[in-house]
Amino acid sequence: MALIDQQAAYVLHSRPYRDTSLLVDFFTLEHGKVAAVVQGARRPNSKLRASVQPFVPVQVGWRGRNELKTLTQAEPVAAMMFLKGDALLCGLYVNELLQRLLQPFDPHPKLYVYYQYVLNELVGSHDVEGALRTFEHRLLHELGYMPELAFKQADRVYLLNMEQGFIAVDHVNEEIKARCFNGSQLSAIAEDDYTDPQTRRAAKRLMRILIDHTLGHKPLRSRELFQKM
Repeated sequence: MALIDQQAAYVLHSRPYRDTSLLVDFFTLEHGKVAAVVQGARRPNSKLRASVQPFVPVQVGWRGRNELKTLTQAEPVAAMMFLKGDALLCGLYVNELLQRLLQPFDPHPKLYVYYQYVLNELVGSHDVEGALRTFEHRLLHELGYMPELAFKQADRVYLLNMEQGFIAVDHVNEEIKARCFNGSQLSAIAEDDYTDPQTRRAAKRLMRILIDHTLGHKPLRSRELFQKM
């Protein structure tokens, strides 16, 4: 039976499993998304219960040859990142994106670093919007869903085509307006430069279009919760 231990990870999502256990999706540094059964985690005296919470950096281990593993170890390596209000909703949104878009056992170490970056920005309440756009950009790029942004002429307008990427257009009408972007804004997004308010708005619109398309237009629960709040 395959045994893996001492893996850096965060919890993305957990749900009840059988009578006393949890089924937890982890985002790990070396193995990508890993689903594991945490046996007895719902018992009041469970030693693993506090270690399988979101936004806690942990070291985990597991065993099993099938895709669904059994957790053997979960030890916090730092204190929980306390998120509240909008920052908490943003954290849940980031976790849901990773849970929905990552394939099992497909490692993305660079994306892991960007995930840590966005969590730190949410805790510090610095440039939360810029951090979210950066993370969305890098997530889509890592997974191959981000069209080429760089090398666009600043004074041209480009139409986002899901099959062909960005296409320069001379005229913009109401039918295509929502999918059109200025070349200067695309170049700034390519560099994750969101200092200009118009670029921020364009980046939010672009990421929303690409993420919705990638998810197959299945709504995100965290986004619905944010709208209700």
